[in-house]
Amino acid sequence: MKFEFGRTIALVAAGSLLAVATAGIASASPEGGKGSSGTQALAAQVLQMRDDLTKVAYAGDVGATRTDLGQLSPVLADIAAGKRYTVQTETGQLAGLAKGRADESTRLLGDPAAKARQMPPLPLPPIPDLPGPLKMVSDLLKALLGALTGILGGLLGSLPVPPLPIPVPGS
Repeated sequence: MKFEFGRTIALVAAGSLLAVATAGIASASPEGGKGSSGTQALAAQVLQMRDDLTKVAYAGDVGATRTDLGQLSPVLADIAAGKRYTVQTETGQLAGLAKGRADESTRLLGDPAAKARQMPPLPLPPIPDLPGPLKMVSDLLKALLGALTGILGGLLGSLPVPPLPIPVPGS
């Protein structure tokens, strides 16, 4: 009962944050952008993809993680290229770095015997390690999730970015 009440409050809080964040995205469109509806749709898409990836990765679902990474990579490429979406330079650069981590994670998950390539470090917020089956790509996925959160920060401007939906141990 206590757990269900706490979970309900967390869901309401997360929903409120998302509603506030998406309501104000139009004002966060960078100068020279292609319109607030494009920015709003992109932010909602990146947020949904980030949250979906977080949920399947922390559930230890390798197949679903690979699928989500495959869907995320072209979106990050579009952001980084600046052809379909016009975003701030820092956000585009971060998208390029995030795409590299998504592609490398997909490659390693497709062939566990493959040797990981050295990638430059990204500043990471404190994110817990991933469970067993995804341990080999834990640092890559943590960097990717951190980068996605940074991209959302660039798209949302001064609005708060909803936190990662990382499951709490024991819940």
